[in-house]
Amino acid sequence: MYWTELKIVDLSSNSEEEISTYPTTEHSLFPLEAQQSVRKIIADVRERGDAALLEHTLRYDNVNLTTSHIKLSEEELESCIAGRPGEQTAEELGAAIDAAIGRVREFHKREVYEDWIYRDGFGNRLGRKWIPVERVGIYIPGGKASYPSTLIMSAIPALVAGVREIAVVSPPSSFIPPSVLALTIKKLGGILDIYRIGGVQSIAALAFGTNSVKRVDKIVGPGNIYVTLAKKELYGQVDIDMLAGPSEVLIIADGAVDPKLTAADLLAQAEHDEEARALCITTSMGHALAVQREVKDLLETSKRRSIIEASLKNQGRIYAVKNMRCALALANRVAPEHLELHTENPDELLGEIKNAGAIFLGQFSPEALGDYIAGPSHVLPTGGTARFFSPLSTLSFLKFSSIIEITNRGFGELGKHASVLAEAEGLSSHARSVHLRKEE
Repeated sequence: MYWTELKIVDLSSNSEEEISTYPTTEHSLFPLEAQQSVRKIIADVRERGDAALLEHTLRYDNVNLTTSHIKLSEEELESCIAGRPGEQTAEELGAAIDAAIGRVREFHKREVYEDWIYRDGFGNRLGRKWIPVERVGIYIPGGKASYPSTLIMSAIPALVAGVREIAVVSPPSSFIPPSVLALTIKKLGGILDIYRIGGVQSIAALAFGTNSVKRVDKIVGPGNIYVTLAKKELYGQVDIDMLAGPSEVLIIADGAVDPKLTAADLLAQAEHDEEARALCITTSMGHALAVQREVKDLLETSKRRSIIEASLKNQGRIYAVKNMRCALALANRVAPEHLELHTENPDELLGEIKNAGAIFLGQFSPEALGDYIAGPSHVLPTGGTARFFSPLSTLSFLKFSSIIEITNRGFGELGKHASVLAEAEGLSSHARSVHLRKEE
């Protein structure tokens, strides 16, 4: 059936309490068939290394690689950069990439972390030492679009944190034409290895290592359901950033912002892919109808119309609620990746937002700027996981060790308590290790 208009859901008769439990789309259990498929590929790559990597690349990407072509050489990178960059001139593209890199780096340099040590009342030294992860793998998806911005938003926090080695994996099709991604890699600097592999097989190769792919300590970056499942399966073998699902935006609108701008931002989200979620909450049915009309009008001239229509039909909604308290309750229930406040006084709502990946205040702060150049990383929690996940940051690439130095006096005071607790747990050797020191 032909899609005609964005659906309006009337919740104006629902109370704040009812809306706070309203059913929303969150991360659901992954299909068993997908899990089994992912586990087989992971096991195959772990057992057979490069041979399995090449076979699965041919099977799923229809690219017949050899081991010598898994890793992109410096010469190939330069050749990619020389390719046609697209609709923009090379100068325009280079300036835009430089601006994005500069702004993202400036933001993430402000994220505070530092070592600290203090002495307690017994003179013991206790503290924390921050240590960057040694080697990180970044997944850059292919599919419906090319995402050099994801590389910028993932690599810069890692570089600022002091990560020594960064590897990039992306499906072979992402390198055709690869000029934008290649140019971004060169301008970033600090990218050690670039691999022409994607999908589950690339995640497994990064986690275990093969003859051609050096293993990493952490894997970040969004992907499809199979890539996400692979990260989930391999968590523990390596660290991961989060379990990323389809991208999403939720806009709270009270009529203070032109409905055409709200509609434009909904379409910008929906054009990612057919599973993207574009949602609006408004306190006026009249405004809901106005946004609905603008969506329909703007769609007429959208270059990615078929994708947008599928996204809006399956996932798009406008919710009409009776007041702003209900709007906030629903927003916190959804816990969106991107939350735009198209309201008269967005600062007044900021303190009430409990669950959101990134919050955009006012009509001149569209998600599109956050995707490319605002500053904070656009790698954000999706599918309701903003309830417990945070955006990717410099801290995502740091771990810390605790520092403990007990003085003679401190041991005398604390040892007796430690030995009592050890005996209470039935761990007599723990208690003995304390008692022996008392005898010294």
